[in-house]
Amino acid sequence: MKNPPQDAAAKEILQQIAVLKKEREAVILAHNYQSPEIQDLADFTGDSLELSRIAAKTSAKVIVFCGVRFMAETAFILSPEKTVLLPVLEAGCTLADYATAEQVREMKKKHPDAIVVTYVNSSAEVKAETDICCTSANAVEIVRSINRDRPILFVPDYNLGHYAAKVTGRDLILWDGCCPTHALLSTFAVAKAKKKWPKAQVIMHPECKAEALELADYVGSTSGMLKYVKSQPTGTSFIVGTEAGLLHRMQKENPDKVFYVASEYLICPMMKMITLKDVKTSLEKMQHVITVEEDIRARAQAAVDAMLRYTGTVSKQPPSSVAETEFSIGMEGKDAV
Repeated sequence: MKNPPQDAAAKEILQQIAVLKKEREAVILAHNYQSPEIQDLADFTGDSLELSRIAAKTSAKVIVFCGVRFMAETAFILSPEKTVLLPVLEAGCTLADYATAEQVREMKKKHPDAIVVTYVNSSAEVKAETDICCTSANAVEIVRSINRDRPILFVPDYNLGHYAAKVTGRDLILWDGCCPTHALLSTFAVAKAKKKWPKAQVIMHPECKAEALELADYVGSTSGMLKYVKSQPTGTSFIVGTEAGLLHRMQKENPDKVFYVASEYLICPMMKMITLKDVKTSLEKMQHVITVEEDIRARAQAAVDAMLRYTGTVSKQPPSSVAETEFSIGMEGKDAV
C-alpha cells in the first residue's frame, strides 16, 4: 500500500504544523486506523490507551489526539493537567455510543453482584460506572482473573465479550453493542479473500463476529497483530481482518511481507474524518478542547487504574480508594487489587 507523493500544499501544511506544534509545546497522537498522512505526521502511533499513556509521560502541554472522542477523553482522564484537542469534534464512535452511563446503572441494579468490565472503547461517563476497564489485548486476561462466583457484566462490545467468554469458559452478561466496521466482516468475505490469496495467513481483531473469527489463523488486538506479523518469516502474506488503516503501519514496519485487507468495507468513516488541515486548524485555534468533569474523571481513572495495576503498570494519577476497595473483592490470586 504505497502512498501518493505529497503535493506542495500538503508540504506547506506540514511545515505550518511543525511550527505550531513547537509553539504550543504539543504532541500529536494518531490511532492505528487513521489515514496514512496522519499516521506519518504523528509523534506516536498506536492504540487509544497506549497513546494516552505515552502522552501522559511526555512533557508536552498540549495533546492533539487524531482519533475519536472517547480516545481524547481517555487522554484527559490520564493527563488532566494537559490541554487535549480533538481536531474534528464530530469524530465519534458508534461502539462507544451503544452504552450510556444511565443504561449501565440500570443494568447494575438488575445484576447487583456483577463485576462491571468495560472495554476502553467507551465514554468517560460509562468508564465511571465501571469496576475495571479492559482492552482488546487483555480482555481475556481480565475476565479470567475475576472470581468465578461473581457474575461479569461486559460492556459495550458483544463480540469482544463473546470472544473472551469462549476463551475463558465464562458465562458473561453481554451488552448488545458492536463496532459496525468489524461486524461487517462476513464469513463470505473472508472465504473470498482466502480463495484469492490461498497462501496468506488470516489475522483478525476480536471485535469481529464469532463466525468470522473461526476462519482466522490468529486473533488479537492491533498491537497483538503488529507483534505477530513481525514474528513471521520474510515473504509471509497476511489477510488482515481489521480497519484498513492498520495496513499502512504493518507495511511500513514490515516491508518484507505482504498485506491484504480482508474486505473493502473495513473502513471506519469516523477514523478517516481528520485531515492535515484539521490538525493545523486545531493547533492554530486551540480547538476543540476535550475535558471531563472531575468527579467522572476520577472514577473513570479508577477503573483504568484497576486494569493497569492488574497488568503491572499504573497511570500517574492516584486511584480512587473507594473503587479500589470495591473491586478487590472480585479478583483472584496474589495480584488481586
